Amino acid sequence: MSVPFLDLQAQYQSIKPAVTAAMQEVLDTSTYVLGPSVERFEKNFARSCGTEECIALNSGTAALALLLQAHGIGQGDEVITVANTFFATAEAISEIGALPVLVDCEEATALIDPDKLEAAITARTKAIIPVHLYGQPADMDRISAIARAHNLLVFEDACQAHGALYKGKRAGSLGGGAAFSFYPGKNLGAYGEGGAVTTNDAAIAKKIRILRDHGSPTKYHHDVVGWNERMDGLQGAVLDVKLPKLDTWNESRRAHAARYRELLPKNIQTIADSPGSTSAMHLFVIRSPNRDALQERLQSRGIQTGIHYPVPIHLQPAYRDRGWKQGDFPVAEMLAKEILSLPMFPELTDAQIKEVCEAIVI
Repeated sequence: MSVPFLDLQAQYQSIKPAVTAAMQEVLDTSTYVLGPSVERFEKNFARSCGTEECIALNSGTAALALLLQAHGIGQGDEVITVANTFFATAEAISEIGALPVLVDCEEATALIDPDKLEAAITARTKAIIPVHLYGQPADMDRISAIARAHNLLVFEDACQAHGALYKGKRAGSLGGGAAFSFYPGKNLGAYGEGGAVTTNDAAIAKKIRILRDHGSPTKYHHDVVGWNERMDGLQGAVLDVKLPKLDTWNESRRAHAARYRELLPKNIQTIADSPGSTSAMHLFVIRSPNRDALQERLQSRGIQTGIHYPVPIHLQPAYRDRGWKQGDFPVAEMLAKEILSLPMFPELTDAQIKEVCEAIVI
């Protein structure tokens, strides 16, 4: 039995009539950029996250960058984040002229290590961006306490955490603002690129709306130099159809994770749950000292897997000028050599999970 890493077609078939109708409305009204479908989604997603505002954008990277810029963070400022994340977290900091400052992650959860934060804070530090990696919220209480003690802002990289909970509160409502990605493979995925910022600050929301549209509060009047980061109408329509199903899909993901843990060989180590969190289970990640050989064996049996992520931020060629080197963040480096993401999507079947687990023999 072949097992895909992700099956977007299965999800599409389950919502095809509603998606077709929503997209047809956009086509009939020719509201291809922003427009009513995007506005509806913004209101509904803000409500879902428990925030006052949602600003729809064209990527999660744009969401991170504009969130920082709207708070006045820019050239020469420092923003702390984690070495174990997708490149876009650091990239967004760099895009607005700030400097990413990295800390290591916890081995058990793969999340940013709060114990490492204070040593990274300098007079130039303006904010901390914890990443809710694999769908699991970071330890926001400890991170926020450290930030308050040093008068720093906290922004969530929630790009993998749609619908996740931290002590009963939704990801996206846990800091001074949050960035989401709606890349097609995400728990709440568009049919193209998409992103959003959630916040309770109306003034910041207004700034981001201006920044996303060429710095223009009114057509052809430009108060600042902005960006072209608007969400397409078709993406807003698709996302608004999917949103009511997100919690059900996440419950399926968590059930699949529980089944994996039940069936996997006892010597297989998984990423631990973060205390107080309910993961959105964007990815189900195991660890193996023989990861590459295991991945090849699974591939030979038609089982697709992923590695999230094989190269930590500090070892990326793009940041060679920062002077980071091998050994700077040893936990992130160790995990990068051992982690393997198994198939995970709501429509995954029990037979497919059994096939994966039976193929994993160490």
